[in-house]
Parts: sequence; structure tokens; C-alpha cells
Amino acid sequence: MSVPASSLQVPTLHMICGKIAAGKSTLAARLAQAPATVLVSEDYWMSRLYEGEVKTVADYGRLSARLRKAIGGHLATLLRAGLSIVLDFPANTVANRHWMRTIFEEAASAHRLHFLDLPDEACRARLHRRNAAGTHEYVVSDAEFDAITRYFQPPTADERFETIVYREAA
Repeated sequence: MSVPASSLQVPTLHMICGKIAAGKSTLAARLAQAPATVLVSEDYWMSRLYEGEVKTVADYGRLSARLRKAIGGHLATLLRAGLSIVLDFPANTVANRHWMRTIFEEAASAHRLHFLDLPDEACRARLHRRNAAGTHEYVVSDAEFDAITRYFQPPTADERFETIVYREAA
């Protein structure tokens, strides 16, 4: 009797780190095409749960924390049930990555941190194209890009993640 390939897959939490418009959601969508894998997008949930409420970086921080608190245990349950998760939440700070670590550790699952290591200029150009296309839940100005990018903390070896680095956008 043969075993389906999807049942041989080790449940994995895929986390994505990169500045605004680095290609995180594009990479997330591609990773989510794997068998027994679900995509969980912060932008999707935030834009529906908190429609019109995210007006400042402080609003984002407060509401994102509420979403993370509500969803973390559920994500661990999905991993324990054998599903892999592509977490399209920004793994852009040590604190966010710590929260993500609690999920895969609680579930005793594998993990991968996908780091899109692109320069600001490339991300800003992609942001302008994305804003013009109107294909994203949020339009981000150059000033907002600068403000949010100030919080960006690239992952370090001390954090002990299984990291895959991308030097080009997804």
C-alpha cells in the first residue's frame, strides 16, 4: 500500500520577513500551493475585522496584537492536526518572530523563516506599482513606508530560525 505524498509532509510553519512590498504576499501565495498547506494572511483578516480602523502605525500595532492573541492557539492546533501554514504576517521584528516561535514550539512542528532581503529602493518601486495597480488591501504612502521601515529588524543567527534568504523579490 502506498502512502500519499501529502501525508509524508512534516507540518511546517512558514514565516515571512521582508520590508513593505518586498514580495511577502506573493511568496506566501506560492508557498501555500503545497499540498496540505493553508495560507493565513494578516492583511486579509485585518482589512475585514478592522475595516477603516487602521489609520496610523499605532492603530496597526494595537489591532494586529489583538488578532495575534486571538489566532495563535488556533494556528498551533492546525499544525498539530497535520497541516502546514504559510503565515503571511510580517516577521519583521524580534517580537513578532518570538510570537511566531511560540506557535511552532507549542505545536512541536517544523518551521521555515523566509527572509526577503531587498533594498529599500526596490521595495519602494514595487510599492508604487502596487499602489497604482490597486491590487492590495492597503495603499501605503512613501512617508508610511519610511515610518514602518524604521521598525524593521532583520533576523539574526542568535534567533535560531531555519532561514531561507531571498535576494530578489518573489
